[in-house]
Amino acid sequence: MASVPVYCLCRLPYDVTRFMIECDVCQDWFHGSCVGVEEDAAADIDLYHCPNCQLLHGPSVMKRRRGNQKQVDSAAGKDVGKTVKTGSSQFIKELRSRTFPGADEVILKPSGAQLTVEFLEENSFSVPILVLKKDGLGMTIPPPSFTVRDVEHYVGADKEIDVIDVTRQADLKMRLGEFVNYYCGSRREKVLNVISLEFSETRLSNLVETPKIVRKLSWVENLWPGESVFERPNVQKYCLMGVRDSYTDFHIDFGGTSVWYHVLRGEKIFYLVRPTAANLTLFEAWSSSSNQNEMFFGDQVDKCYRCPVRQGQTLFIPTGWIHAVLTPVDCLAFGGNFLHSLNIEMQLKAYEIEKRLSTADFFKFPNFETICWYVGKHLLDIFRGLRENRRHPAAYLVHGAKALNTAFRSWTKKERHFHLAWRGEDPVATQFLFSQALAEHEEEIPGTVRPAQLIRDLAKEIRLVEDLFQQNIGKTGSLFGLQRGTQPGATAKKGDQSPKEPGRKGSRRHVATVKALELELLNKYTRQALKGVESPGQEEFDLPSSSLEDTEGEPDLTEEELSLVVANGRGSR
Repeated sequence: MASVPVYCLCRLPYDVTRFMIECDVCQDWFHGSCVGVEEDAAADIDLYHCPNCQLLHGPSVMKRRRGNQKQVDSAAGKDVGKTVKTGSSQFIKELRSRTFPGADEVILKPSGAQLTVEFLEENSFSVPILVLKKDGLGMTIPPPSFTVRDVEHYVGADKEIDVIDVTRQADLKMRLGEFVNYYCGSRREKVLNVISLEFSETRLSNLVETPKIVRKLSWVENLWPGESVFERPNVQKYCLMGVRDSYTDFHIDFGGTSVWYHVLRGEKIFYLVRPTAANLTLFEAWSSSSNQNEMFFGDQVDKCYRCPVRQGQTLFIPTGWIHAVLTPVDCLAFGGNFLHSLNIEMQLKAYEIEKRLSTADFFKFPNFETICWYVGKHLLDIFRGLRENRRHPAAYLVHGAKALNTAFRSWTKKERHFHLAWRGEDPVATQFLFSQALAEHEEEIPGTVRPAQLIRDLAKEIRLVEDLFQQNIGKTGSLFGLQRGTQPGATAKKGDQSPKEPGRKGSRRHVATVKALELELLNKYTRQALKGVESPGQEEFDLPSSSLEDTEGEPDLTEEELSLVVANGRGSR
């Protein structure tokens, strides 16, 4: 029987309902959704190059726009055979002159006070957020008069730092004092950029406090045990010092961490790309190509957004977003990285991409798998406690727990041989199989975690939560078992909250009273549940974990009203 032809990166048969485009080099066909080409935009492409062929033949060739043909041919003739290297002066010049879609198409701009855990839950923290003024962010930073000389004073001139030679896109080592002299000097023969000066263990740390939202969400801030035998990841506080024309090429931050940047002096321009499946595939191919420094990744995707961040502004980039950064003027900024529970699956995807690209350990999130095990154990305790109190976690957290448990199985995938072999007659061989299975990942498993037991128990709790979801849907027709507006069978009264207006103030006082009781109950349970997370004698630790929804419902409460968050192990609004 003849096999059915397959196409595209997904290697699926032809589907008449899906738009496809043919590569002009390899002649293979690709789904537009898989390679980031919209059907309407295909008409502007003269020669299409698929992700694989782009590695050798460069990006697709677009059709020429109407204009003076002699001028077009003349301009093109000047660059024939000339390759523009990433970071070179010509590259920076061309980048400055180009136009890109404005980031206002995708970003959100809340005030600092509006940027709460609830705000991020409602928007799933899936797009970048630009806060124009730091007021309300709960962030402490030095005044704008603070300079790189002050950084040198608080960190120490002899501190060895990593510096990027922008033109060569290469790393080098310097003493901080040497870099500051270069930065402040009048003659700059090279363009040097500092983006990885982590200062948590220096005196500068006393002058900088991360935004409150970061402290609430961060796994490291809330979960890492004080007496862990593993070194605590210090990635929360970075000082970035770049001179004019500094450029950092496209990347995903390590471990899929989200990032915050505050520009104290100067300006940064971010080039942002959505982490769609197609864009991540293109990014991985581009990152592993031999001529990566000759291709601008923004040209390979359907949209690359330009986002200027000016002095006094703060940018939050969510999990997985691919981005590059240009420094148009000398700039001093602060920032940091954080893992959280709002998009666990994407964090794990980024980690897997790093492994496939054989990323050096220096550029990975420290002890990434270790903190995931801590999170898994904590989520297990939280899920159990909520179930015992006839409550359940938010859907996004259940989804994240499933992704986390899948990763645990992958990291210990041969462990099932341990259980099968144990039924045999050779326990020595059994132990050998077990040791071999965990060789790659065992160094990052905390001693307080029993991997096989945690995987089974977490899977069980996830099944119970999903069963509860289905029961509530069957009873009420609502995912969370709640009705918007009045309760079933109740008679609506004049002034009652309308289902179309859940934000009106009619029942605010009653809602606040109920919330206070709920938070007290949740607080009490959380403190008790977290006592057993680490070994006896170790301190308790907390994790931002979920929105909570009452499975039985309360009068006048809506899904939005009950979006209570376990942040720092405490309910918060």
